[in-house]
Amino acid sequence: MKTRDELAAEQAAFWNGPGGQTWLASYERIQRSIAGFSADVLAAAAARPGEQVLDVGCGTGETTAELAHAVGAAGRVLGVDISEVLVSAARAQDLPNAVFEVGDAAAFSFESSALDLVFSRFGVMFFAAPVPAFRNLRRALKPSGRLVFLCWRRPQENPWALVPMRAAAPFLPPMERPGPEDPGQYSFGDKARVERILREAGFADLVIRPLDRPVLLGPDVPAVVDNLGKFGPLSRQFGEAEPAQVDKAKQAIAEALRPYATADGVRLAGACWLVSAQPG
Repeated sequence: MKTRDELAAEQAAFWNGPGGQTWLASYERIQRSIAGFSADVLAAAAARPGEQVLDVGCGTGETTAELAHAVGAAGRVLGVDISEVLVSAARAQDLPNAVFEVGDAAAFSFESSALDLVFSRFGVMFFAAPVPAFRNLRRALKPSGRLVFLCWRRPQENPWALVPMRAAAPFLPPMERPGPEDPGQYSFGDKARVERILREAGFADLVIRPLDRPVLLGPDVPAVVDNLGKFGPLSRQFGEAEPAQVDKAKQAIAEALRPYATADGVRLAGACWLVSAQPG
């Protein structure tokens, strides 16, 4: 079993290497696919004028910019991400009331009891040691502050990702599956685990509610199949497979996605937890 430091190093290497580069190259498509989820979590966070806010896993700073607009000139937003590639893109926005730092929010040296809001859209599932990480975030919050984040539920509740993966699996090398306590895209899928982590970290007044929305994978099936080869777990599997295997996998994915193609694009169900809590 990998140590906490090894898991953290893997995440940093990925997002400062191929992960960050491919995310940036796929930025517009990814933002369109999760636009509805983004609007919901920002509305739940309800950042107010003058507030001090942290955006965990800020990426290219799209949500940071929305938060900065909400808090206004009297407020301030700090965006933190482990990817220098993505933070560089975020800084290019030149937001007057936001700053961006490269670092791991799990161990970042935040000012104690300074924040009104700790926010994250799909950025907290990758902590190598989530309880200490959330303790660090709790220490940064004012006693009156709040935590609001969005995370994916279980893979089987997310056909947008599961349908292509299942279709391709017979033709590709097996993919290493993370353990139940390992960081990863679906590591917060178990509601009971999320509750346990937050309570052990010192949070109270937990509200964890399901949020379901369709995910737009692309305008048509060929575009989706092409995009799946550029970013995400399938792109990594394609890179390890023989060309003939990749061709068969892509054909199977196209067949599996065909029933979901509409005039408005290829849409499959997505399922998240919308989580809020306060320092205990």
